[in-house]
Amino acid sequence: MPSPSPVTTLGPADYLKKILTARVYDVAVESALEPAKNLSRRLHNTVLLKREDQQPVFSFKLRGAYNKMAHLSEDQLQKGVICASAGNHAQGVALGAHKLGTRAVIVMPTTTPQVKVDAVRALGGEVVLHGDSYSDAYTHSLALQKKQGLTFVHPFDDPDVIAGQGTIAMEILRQLQSLGSDHLDAVFVAIGGGGLISGVANYIKAVRPEIKVIGVQTIDSDAMLQSVNAGGRVTLQDVGLFADGTAVKLVGEETFRIASGLVDEFVVVDTDAVCAAIKDIFVDTRSIVEPSGALAVAAIKQYVSTHKTKGETYAAILCGANMNFDRLRFVAERAEVGEEREALLAVTIPEERGSFRRFCELIGDLPAFGGSKGARNVTEFNYRIHDDRLAHVFVGLTTQGKGESGKIAQTLGKHGFETLDLTHDDLAKEHIRHMVGGHSPLAQDERLLRFVFPERPGALLKFLSLMRPGWNISLFHYRNQGADYGRILVGLQVPAKDDKAFAKFLETLGYPYVEETQNPVYRLFLKS
Repeated sequence: MPSPSPVTTLGPADYLKKILTARVYDVAVESALEPAKNLSRRLHNTVLLKREDQQPVFSFKLRGAYNKMAHLSEDQLQKGVICASAGNHAQGVALGAHKLGTRAVIVMPTTTPQVKVDAVRALGGEVVLHGDSYSDAYTHSLALQKKQGLTFVHPFDDPDVIAGQGTIAMEILRQLQSLGSDHLDAVFVAIGGGGLISGVANYIKAVRPEIKVIGVQTIDSDAMLQSVNAGGRVTLQDVGLFADGTAVKLVGEETFRIASGLVDEFVVVDTDAVCAAIKDIFVDTRSIVEPSGALAVAAIKQYVSTHKTKGETYAAILCGANMNFDRLRFVAERAEVGEEREALLAVTIPEERGSFRRFCELIGDLPAFGGSKGARNVTEFNYRIHDDRLAHVFVGLTTQGKGESGKIAQTLGKHGFETLDLTHDDLAKEHIRHMVGGHSPLAQDERLLRFVFPERPGALLKFLSLMRPGWNISLFHYRNQGADYGRILVGLQVPAKDDKAFAKFLETLGYPYVEETQNPVYRLFLKS
């Protein structure tokens, strides 16, 4: 990406001046800072929500984008601006350009959902669709920039963009007064490329250095954390796409420098924790944020659990609410597991008279975990006969809190039912719960893999065309989650002599994958 302006030695005091003079309120509003009453009560700490999801484009991104454009010369504004984005930055640039009366060219991948393309066009942006990925769109945007003399508006690695995002921290500290106390222990900030946390950290450390600034990333998109630990910028091979607003492979030069020096701590959260946080935010606000918008709340919950804090005050920046509606079913399904309000278990039951009834009676009488008889609900139950000796049951149970699923599994085991705790097993949560009972004596030499396929025409064809003719698909499971990618479970019959060729096939294919052939869930429910 184009380097930021040649100002790589700015300190918090310098950024403080830029933040105080930033031009954002021509397009942005001073978003509310609201107590999350239900969540605060549960956590025994005060949680404040900074509602950037209520901005005109439902994201904080317009602050930095507009501040950058507002500082351009008349000549630059006459020629226009350009950016590459498939998300919130694109809408911020389009709105800012419309306000300033300048041309905005937005290069987006051809895989961008139509709803986002329409949103940018509605704001006056000239959409150019190019390539299958952000990298393709970005490369094309540089060519257009040079050819047409446009100014590139970087999504994060620019001092003016960083200063625009820093106005959020300025508002938080001012709004604390209206809530009756200026006390704040920490502010939790989602990290993608690092623009938001760089602005927040500079302002906080210049004005209230005792307040902790804690960065949050997902476990599969932690480029900033890896870079800080390595002492230099690290490029991720792949990034998770669920929290697409923070799915960045390489953080900025300036944002890395700032985060390395000013961020106090980093928290990494997983998909289930994010889904649970989306639900928590909905309960308190009746608003639905996008996954990246919920990262800060997920991190606060994890932080409180880890450090056992009580009586502290934390601010979470809800940085965006551009949620794909079709993704909500996935969020709802995983929220209970993320909060560990549901235990998923694989239970082996003897195929003998009375054993099934005995198991059901035991499930309804587990007082050792805080419930009375009949208090525990069965949320899911899947069964198929295995042979004349054993049957395997996939069962979901309500729980009273974190860590309980393992205790339930132990108790069932003590009563003669061999039990495997699947609560934290991705294969179980994504696929097996929907397809229990798939044993086949014909599936010899089977290897099982989970893939992330891009949701575009030709993705499956590419997979099939690269396969050797002698390999057979023995299992194929696909479930659309309303995202820009699909999760696929594939069983392939590959003779052992073809192991090297199969490894080459996976490398050439280039799709992220996890081999699950040794997964105990697979061995119980699918393997011949």
